[in-house]
Amino acid sequence: MTVDLRSDTVTKPTPGMLEAMFSARVGDDVFGEDETVNKLEDKAARIFGMEAGIFCPSGTMTNQIAIKCFTQPLDELIADQTAHIYRYEGGGIAFNSGVSTRLLNGYRGIITAEMIEPEINAENIHFPHTSLVALENTVNKGGGSCYTLDQIKPIAALCKAKSLKLHLDGARVFNALIKTGDKAEDYGKYFDGVSVCLSKGLGAPVGSVFLADKQTIKYARRIRKVFGGGWRQAGFLAAAGIYALDHHVDRLSIDHAHAHILEEALAKCPSVASVLPVETNLILFDTVEPAALLLDKLAAHGIKASATDKHRIRFVLHLDVHAEHVEHVLKVLKSL
Repeated sequence: MTVDLRSDTVTKPTPGMLEAMFSARVGDDVFGEDETVNKLEDKAARIFGMEAGIFCPSGTMTNQIAIKCFTQPLDELIADQTAHIYRYEGGGIAFNSGVSTRLLNGYRGIITAEMIEPEINAENIHFPHTSLVALENTVNKGGGSCYTLDQIKPIAALCKAKSLKLHLDGARVFNALIKTGDKAEDYGKYFDGVSVCLSKGLGAPVGSVFLADKQTIKYARRIRKVFGGGWRQAGFLAAAGIYALDHHVDRLSIDHAHAHILEEALAKCPSVASVLPVETNLILFDTVEPAALLLDKLAAHGIKASATDKHRIRFVLHLDVHAEHVEHVLKVLKSL
């Protein structure tokens, strides 16, 4: 048996998703004529209480488009030091937008208004102009830690008071919503932009949607074109996103439950030094021996995982990991 816990990006389309893709009505999206893409963009915008959306190949592209829309060269954005936009998007903040980054040390990637406010630069030619705050929900490097709306509200109020834009990298935002019980439509009250990934826990093969007001999305289409993201009959992929939003959101609670089961087993495993408290579908744990050695032992039993540091491993639960796969991992952990 093979169990792939490396990422929730490894999922394959379900039979129902494939059927939706094959039957999609498509057109040329650059001309705005792909009705399935249009339907996905409108649907995602309504879900999050936003005016409009733009469908893109990846979450990196939607994040980078957002930064480009919300900043000017010589500006500065504020984010946690673990932020995906800073660590895992190839230096795109500087390359694409000519913007510097002020990094904060939040708790498992979660930052607060109290942390942000003193880092907002005064208007002075010696300092870059602070123009954007970026949050991540859930936090990848935080082991799936997530913001509640009650934590977001004071940050949004601060940004409004200081005339800053507020963007959400919502790579796993539906995992956060399942955990917190908050309503997606309320996000539109607090964020200027939201990036929603469809190809992680929701199981679509490709794609993310950037959501904002209509004027921002109009400009975002120009930026997407410059980034090489203009595509044609993308409705085949958009259909997978629509199916995911209709069928794969509520089932995320299954991934969370599986993660908690493995959390308990890892805490009892002699090869494991400690486990970060599990909130959603990600598990980060520290190893007694080098992570590479433990990964080799797991691989010998058909279990794939990834190291995030010399002594840290990440497990990610997703829709292609079923109860029997979890049971296999439990047996292997008990044997180590």
